[in-house]
Amino acid sequence: MSCNMEGKLIIFAAPSGSGKSTIINSIMADGGNEELNLHFSISATSRAPRGEEKNGVEYFFLTPDEFRQKIANDEFIEYEEVYTDKFYGTLKSQVDKQLAAGENVIFDVDVNGAMNIKKIYGNRALSIFIQPPSIEELRRRLEKRATDAPEVIEQRIERAKYELSQAEHFDEVVINDNLEIAQVEARALVEDFLEE
Repeated sequence: MSCNMEGKLIIFAAPSGSGKSTIINSIMADGGNEELNLHFSISATSRAPRGEEKNGVEYFFLTPDEFRQKIANDEFIEYEEVYTDKFYGTLKSQVDKQLAAGENVIFDVDVNGAMNIKKIYGNRALSIFIQPPSIEELRRRLEKRATDAPEVIEQRIERAKYELSQAEHFDEVVINDNLEIAQVEARALVEDFLEE
């Protein structure tokens, strides 16, 4: 590892059902936190805390009005209004604080958010797109998950077509045809980038 005090950014994006979260979790579980000094970026949201969630741990919890004020002040690297008044976003101040502390910050974001982060941080960021082998396979995985109604799956497939068209804008593309291989590939990309 280099002696660079400032941290780096690792950005993962993928269509829903591509296995992105599974791949990220495997990197984190396999010494990502200790060996690679990887830490999740703590997002902000306008939804209420669930269960044992605490402000500043899982999320920064803001009211929709507070969120809009921060948008107006240009305090977000990326954000999305998922539903009316349901915002999710990444605060620039939080990321900069983690980077200044020497942490390598890992992001699990949508394609547009990933491209925004890359645009802001440039060579300090590695963007990785997790790609399903095909739209047909993606549909099969979403149906097998059995968590979404058929019309929701159709919406996810339509969104996936757009997201797949953006893969060329990423630094690296990992095709998740075989999960174990994809996990090894993604981990190697992260390790190589952090060692530069």
